[in-house]
Amino acid sequence: MIAEGEHQRQDFKYCINDSRKIARSMVAFSNADGGRLLLGIRDNGSVAGVKSDEEYYMAEAAAKLYSKPPVNFQTQQWIIEGKTVLEIVIPKSTEIPHFAQNDEGKWMVYIRKDDQNIVAPAILLKVWEQQKNPRGVLIRFSDEEKRLLSLLESEQNLSLNQFTRKAKLPRWKGERLLVKLIVIGIVGMEISETGTRFFLRDDFEDKLKF
Repeated sequence: MIAEGEHQRQDFKYCINDSRKIARSMVAFSNADGGRLLLGIRDNGSVAGVKSDEEYYMAEAAAKLYSKPPVNFQTQQWIIEGKTVLEIVIPKSTEIPHFAQNDEGKWMVYIRKDDQNIVAPAILLKVWEQQKNPRGVLIRFSDEEKRLLSLLESEQNLSLNQFTRKAKLPRWKGERLLVKLIVIGIVGMEISETGTRFFLRDDFEDKLKF
């Protein structure tokens, strides 16, 4: 596991000196694909070791006090080079979104992207909210919607600002349409630290056959 390095589903922590920082990683994994924390491992992969009892209680505080709703996790101890490494396994949650406190005490939603924990964009929260709507999604493919799809087909990877400007739509309306198109699987989004880009999915034509 150490040889894999840090990636989408794995994070190293040298130690826990602030439960809120661990909470961000736990929340990010819960909101994304799940993953594991290896406590007692430096960023370069060398083994530092931890005091397992103390680290466990810090992780428990992170999951229950600094995450809402609380994050589920399991632990396992490993002895490497005579030192204890604590593995914390966090499954993908069915209760997204989970929030964690930032340094200012504000509750934020984090997601895992590659080897980083980043703040979830507002549009992703709206997509999750729409996905939970028991009434589903109602969308009419008028000339306006068709024009938007043509725009995304000709100019892939547009930001929200670029999309609304080129489509000549108010930001709120463009965002609302994108949310619906994402939920029904026609539009995809690529989230990174530098922003969110939207693109037409390769199989979008199949999604329109109904």
